[in-house]
Amino acid sequence: MGMGSVRASGGGDDEDDLDSAPMSEINVTPMVDVMLVLLIIFMVAAPLMTTGVPVQLPKTTAAKVAQAKKPLEISIDKEGKPFLAKDELTAETIMPRLKALAAEDPSQVMLVRGDKDVPYGKIMEVMGLVGQAGFTKVSLIAQSPGGALPAAPAASGATR
Repeated sequence: MGMGSVRASGGGDDEDDLDSAPMSEINVTPMVDVMLVLLIIFMVAAPLMTTGVPVQLPKTTAAKVAQAKKPLEISIDKEGKPFLAKDELTAETIMPRLKALAAEDPSQVMLVRGDKDVPYGKIMEVMGLVGQAGFTKVSLIAQSPGGALPAAPAASGATR
């Protein structure tokens, strides 16, 4: 089956038998067969393992859980002026406005968008005001290198 001998043509000398040697090749067909069977078994069994236990859920009249609120967004344009949504904030109005929003819901997420030409210190100053107002969840928004925007809503007319 896997072994054969090669016989040299010629006279009937015993010395010619030295040329005959068994073939020493590995037969991988059984290994491939086993791997394909294992692949099929795992392809069939994997979806069955993720279904969980089937149950009949009871009906209730309880209110649905509220969906997460849309995050608030504060933007800083090229000139360094802060905007809340599309409303410009001045130095006198920024803290009272942020404190009023934080008093409504302190767990509200606040996103900070800054133009790339704005100095880093100005963006940190606005983030500090957001933190002083009482917001505990503050995040920065940036654009990915490919040009795609993150999944945050656009709330100002500033150029990207």
